[in-house]
Amino acid sequence: MNASPYLETALRAAKSAEAVIRRYWDQGVDVTLKADDSPVTQADIAAEEVIRSTILDKFPEHGFYGEESGKTRQEAELQWLIDPIDGTKSFIRRTPFFSTQIALWQDNEGILGVSNAPLYGELAWAERGRGSFINERRVWVSEVTSLSNAAISLGNIKSLAKSPAWLQLAEIVAQVDRTRGYGDFCHYHMLAAGQIDLVIESDLNILDVAALSVIVEEAGGVMTQLDGKPLGLESTSVLAAATAELHAETLAHLKIS
Repeated sequence: MNASPYLETALRAAKSAEAVIRRYWDQGVDVTLKADDSPVTQADIAAEEVIRSTILDKFPEHGFYGEESGKTRQEAELQWLIDPIDGTKSFIRRTPFFSTQIALWQDNEGILGVSNAPLYGELAWAERGRGSFINERRVWVSEVTSLSNAAISLGNIKSLAKSPAWLQLAEIVAQVDRTRGYGDFCHYHMLAAGQIDLVIESDLNILDVAALSVIVEEAGGVMTQLDGKPLGLESTSVLAAATAELHAETLAHLKIS
C-alpha cells in the first residue's frame, strides 16, 4: 500500500491507541459520567491523548476535534475528527463492538478515514480517490438496488421511535429481505464489504461516523443524513446505502425534512 503521510500517521495513531485500549481491556477500568450522562473511562482519555500527540507532533498546524478533549485550531483548513473509543458502553460491558475512529476532513468533507476495531479483529481505512480496505483487502459495496433485495441494519433508533418517521421506517422494514442491528462501526464495515446493503441510524455524533463515511463512499456506497443532506459537523443521523438507487428508494420512504 502506497499510503500518504496523512494515512501513515492516522494508522500509526490508531495502532498506538490500540495498545492503550488493550491494556485497559485486560486490567479493567473505572467508569464516570460526563455532563450528558454518557460514560467515559480512563481508556477513552488515554487513547485520545496518544492519538492527539501522534497526529499533532507530525502536523502541528492542523485542527483537532476529539470526543474527550474538544476542539483546537478550528480555523485550520485540515481538521482531524477523533473518537478514541466509539462504543464505550460495549467496551465497559466487555463486548467487542467498539472501535477507534480517526478522520481527516477538509472543507467540511472527509478525505481520510481509519476505523480500528481491535477486539473484533478489523482495521479499515480509506483515502479519497484511492479505495477502501479492511485488513489490507480492497473492499466494495454490493450491487443491490432495491429494498426488496436488501439487508438492512439499524442502530440507535430511539429518536426515530419517538417521531412520525417510526411508521415510515416500519414501511421500509416490511419491504427489505433481512433486518439486523449490528450497530456501531460493525454495520458500516459490513456495508463497505458488501455483506449488507443499507444502514439507518440516529442519535449519533459526527465523530462516530466521520471516518466511516469515507470508508463507505470509497467502497462505492452513498452516505448522507436521514434527510438526504450531506454529512457535516452537526449531523446526528445516517442513511447509508450500497447504491444510489437503493439510497433514493429508501429516502423516498423516509420523507424526513
